[in-house]
Amino acid sequence: MTVVPAASALLVVVLLSSGCGTAASGQPTRDAAASERLRVATTVAPITNIAANIGGDRVDITGIVPEGTNSHTFEPPPSAAETLSEADVVLVNGLQLEDPTVELAERIAPQAELVEIGTAVLPESDYIYDFSFPEEEGKPNPHLWTDPLYAVKYAEVIRDTFTAQDPDNADYFARNYAAFTKKATELSEAVRVASATLPEERRRLLTYHDAYAYFAKDYEWQVIGAVQPKDFADPTPQEVARIIEQIRTEEVPTIFGSEVFPSPVLAQIGRESGARYEDTLRDDDLPGEPGDPEHSWLGLMRYDFVTMVEGLGGDASALRELTVENVAPDEAAYPQ
Repeated sequence: MTVVPAASALLVVVLLSSGCGTAASGQPTRDAAASERLRVATTVAPITNIAANIGGDRVDITGIVPEGTNSHTFEPPPSAAETLSEADVVLVNGLQLEDPTVELAERIAPQAELVEIGTAVLPESDYIYDFSFPEEEGKPNPHLWTDPLYAVKYAEVIRDTFTAQDPDNADYFARNYAAFTKKATELSEAVRVASATLPEERRRLLTYHDAYAYFAKDYEWQVIGAVQPKDFADPTPQEVARIIEQIRTEEVPTIFGSEVFPSPVLAQIGRESGARYEDTLRDDDLPGEPGDPEHSWLGLMRYDFVTMVEGLGGDASALRELTVENVAPDEAAYPQ
C-alpha cells in the first residue's frame, strides 16, 4: 500500500489527473498524449520571457512569481501548486533563489523535469558573494540574467530542454534561439559602446538591491555598494552614515534604487550625500504590461542600462537605438 502524505484535496486531485509516465531508467517522462504542447512552469518574469522567446507558440508557459514581488522571500501560493503539478518542465533560476518553489516542485511534481538554469550555467568557482549575499550565508548572488552574456546561456539551456522534451519542434526552437542570441548580442555590443562614453571612475554603481554583480564583472563596471543588507531590512544608522561618506568621497553622481523595493532610507542618503536618487531600476519586473514590446527581457535590460548610463552622465544612444521586440510570439502567462 502506498502512503500519500497529507495534502489538500485540490493537490491530490491535480496530482492524480496529471498525465505522466516513467522511463526504464526510472526518470519521469512527458505524456505527449496529455497535451499537444509542452507545458512549462517558470518563476521570475525574465526567465518566463526568455523561455517564451525560445518556445514561442509551440509551448504553454505559466509564470509563478508575480511581477513586482520580492523573489527572494516569495512563498508559492496554492495556485502555484496547481501550475507545477500540470507541468512537463519547471524552469527556475536556481542558485538558491527560489528554494520554497523548488521544494514544492520536488514534492508535488515528480512528472516534471526540474531545471535550475543558473546553477547549470555558473561554475561554483565563478560564484559572486557580495553586500547582499555574503559568503558566510552560503547563498551566491543569483542575478545572472541581468548580464546579456549569461542570458544567452539561459536561452541555450532552455532550447536544449525544450528540444529533448519535444524533438519534433527542434528546428523551431533552434531558430528562435539563434534569433534571441542575435538580439542579446546586439544589446551586449550597445552596452559596451554606451559604457565607453563613461570614464572608468564613473562606471560605479551604488544600488539598493545588489542585482548587477555579474554584469559589472563582464562589462568592466564596479559595484561599490548595495544598501539592502543580507536580511532585506533597512540598513542601520551606522551603515547609512558610512554609505553617505562613501558617496561623497567617491563623488558618485547618482545612486540607484529599486522599483520593486521602495526605500525612504536610500532617498535620505541621496539628500544628505548630494547624489541624485534614481528609484526606477528593476531586476525582475518587466516594463509595461504583458503584450507590450518592452514587456520583455530585452526591454527590461535596455531600460536598466539606459537608466544607469545616463544617470552617471554617459551617452546611451546606442542602447536607445535598439529595437525592442520578442523573436517569437510571447503567449506566456505572467502573474501580476
